[in-house]
Amino acid sequence: MKVFLAGVAVGYVLGAKAGRERYDQIMRAYHSLLEHPAVQSAAGVARQKVGEKLGRNNKQPVTSKQPVS
Repeated sequence: MKVFLAGVAVGYVLGAKAGRERYDQIMRAYHSLLEHPAVQSAAGVARQKVGEKLGRNNKQPVTSKQPVS
C-alpha cells in the first residue's frame, strides 16, 4: 500500500500541471516529512535491522556508495 501511495505521489509530482509553485510546495512537505523525528527514528531502526541482517557491526553505517578506486 505504501509503495502504491509513493507511486501516486511521484506520478502526481511529475505530471502535475499546477506549475512550479505546487511542485515546490510538495517538495517542501516531502522534506519536512523526512526531517520529522519519528521518521528519523524509524529510519535509524530500519538501518540497524538491515545492518544486522547483513551481518554488519551496528557502528558501521549502511551505505549504497561503492568505494572509489
